[in-house]
Amino acid sequence: MNRFGSLLGRGIERVTASALGPYQTAVIRIGFAATWLLFLLRELPHRLELYGPDSPWSWDMAQQLIAENDAFTALMWSDGRIWFEVVYALAVLSSALLMLGWRTRTMSVLFMIGVLSLQNRSIFMGDGGDNVIHLMATYLVFTRCGQVWSLDARRAARARAASVEQGKTPVGPAKTAQPVDKAGPVLWWVLGLGLCVVTFMGELSGGWLLVFWGLWLAHGLWWAVGRRAPDGEARKLLDVIVKIAHNAALLVIMVEACLIYATAGWYKIQGSRWQDGTAIYFPLRLDYFSPWPALSDLLASHGLMVMLVTYGTVAVQVAFPFTLFNRRVKNVLLAAMIFEHAVIAVVLGLPFFSLAMIAADAVFLPTSFLRRVGGWVARARGALFSRFSRGDTVPGQRGADEEPARESTEHARVGFPS
Repeated sequence: MNRFGSLLGRGIERVTASALGPYQTAVIRIGFAATWLLFLLRELPHRLELYGPDSPWSWDMAQQLIAENDAFTALMWSDGRIWFEVVYALAVLSSALLMLGWRTRTMSVLFMIGVLSLQNRSIFMGDGGDNVIHLMATYLVFTRCGQVWSLDARRAARARAASVEQGKTPVGPAKTAQPVDKAGPVLWWVLGLGLCVVTFMGELSGGWLLVFWGLWLAHGLWWAVGRRAPDGEARKLLDVIVKIAHNAALLVIMVEACLIYATAGWYKIQGSRWQDGTAIYFPLRLDYFSPWPALSDLLASHGLMVMLVTYGTVAVQVAFPFTLFNRRVKNVLLAAMIFEHAVIAVVLGLPFFSLAMIAADAVFLPTSFLRRVGGWVARARGALFSRFSRGDTVPGQRGADEEPARESTEHARVGFPS
């Protein structure tokens, strides 16, 4: 009993004292924002037919459906093309800024608004990857996904370094410097004004009204308390609440990923084509899923390979949730699933579905591996910039600025790779 109480106490302390999985949530932020951004840019010539005034799912039909299911979409506030272009542009901009990690708390909300607005406008235009983006965009709002590999983290690190140099803040985790923030309050006031306009126009009601006003007030309270009493009891209480919300959202993301694979695997088991080992053969023979016909024909012509891939897919999806209790087995199956999604992207021509699933899988990647990848990216970028900065240095000769550049990349590991 004492041992159980001790374990429970340590677990509660860990959940309330730190925001777990900073690298995993950063990868999820970058992965889903990049996936949605690339999709919007790829479909830019077809945006009017997908979600705009020229969509087969007309504005009146969408309005009737929204009235029944109470889904949120800003595109129902007006049926004009100008408003659609504004919403589409904001969706692109928020995706890019969230991927870079600029004002991640605000951009995560705007990212969610962009995803919900476009997808709920034309619900029959998406696939499984869109459903995953739909869910993860909502969960990201409650995470602190900008702790590392973000412009926010780099700005905070520079503010702490400047405070230490000026002797204002003692070195150590006891106190943290609060960076001077000018853009944040301005952005908060602008969004609050827009929220007031939408509210008085009657476009928001019920639960969505409480959600957006609650998020706006929570962001303002966090900034005000941190500004006036960064080391006070109120700030500590808010910090605990934020960490609990982050850890709960991270747990939901992990459970959601497990449910996706478990349900997909168990439904496959019930299919006759999956039972006889031929299910993979049929999509390879469809022109719609054959961007490389020669490659599809080559894979479909090998019956043994088709059978192994069919049974292997089912086995991996059903077994994955149970492998979370064994780190080594989990990592092996995780690598197999990521490789499988990469093959699907190339062979079946579903890049955005595969990117969305790989981004969801990233929540289970080991922290050591993610930090190592971050170091590789930082060194590669540092080497690239040092090569350009050497100018007319003789090839093969070490430039005078190579060592400082290498040293700067080591410090860049703690923040955004730069």
